Amino acid sequence: MTHGWPGSVAEFVDVIDELAEPQDGETPAFHVVVPSLPGYGYSDKPAEEGWGTERIAAAWVQLMRRLGYDRFLAHGGDWGGPITIALGDRFPAQVIGIHTTTPIAPPGLSFDVLDETERQWVEHTRAFERNRLAYAKVMATSPQTIGYSLVDSPVGLLAWILEKFFEWSDTVDSPFETISRDRFLDNVTLYWLTATGASAARISLESHQSLDPCLRVTVPAALTTYPHDIEKHPRSWAEERFRHIVRWRAPEAGGHFPALEMPGEFVRDLREGLVGVLAASGRIL
Repeated sequence: MTHGWPGSVAEFVDVIDELAEPQDGETPAFHVVVPSLPGYGYSDKPAEEGWGTERIAAAWVQLMRRLGYDRFLAHGGDWGGPITIALGDRFPAQVIGIHTTTPIAPPGLSFDVLDETERQWVEHTRAFERNRLAYAKVMATSPQTIGYSLVDSPVGLLAWILEKFFEWSDTVDSPFETISRDRFLDNVTLYWLTATGASAARISLESHQSLDPCLRVTVPAALTTYPHDIEKHPRSWAEERFRHIVRWRAPEAGGHFPALEMPGEFVRDLREGLVGVLAASGRIL
């Protein structure tokens, strides 16, 4: 399970146990591996250039092999989305199938195939890119500069991250309508205590808009788009990249941080998606 920015492994703390040891003994269970992205939390800070999403995907394959898993399922959102997409395309011998909440479609696709709802999705995504992407432009061009304030000022770090939780969660007045204050502070504190504000920002420099347009995922894929996420990709467009979609969901509620906002629903969606992936791959639970 791969997190993104401004998240961390703290995003998944409240869902790991139910995935690994579900209360219902008849429910499928999984071994769960939740690594920190390079430069995040307790992972090493990269000392060289090149740690973009595809290199991280290759590192995850090596990590899983060292843990004893020659074949595995992959989930990710935010930066975890393109990393998971890269896993599904580049490593089909190791990756059984994927689930992602960031099903990024290839660029340059036609509007003619979209219905009215899907056109609204695309306009929402483009409006976000036009009006709310300044943070990513800063980190993609000057991560070290903004990084000084993120490792020097706890208030600066808190504000930089809290703004995103405020804007990207499916809430009205405050992200804490659905997200625990304690869990949010766990997330920010992990950045602060490990002084990873700058090193975490570097993934934007290494990977911003770098997803290979030629990537095609042929392994089974379960895809979910939450209504208040910052990017929403129509199924007809997603089908150009994901060639074997076994499950497509567009829930009525949820934002960019579903494991924090609605952990029960997130677990159900992920579990059902992965069960569909396993069935499509010919594996029986």
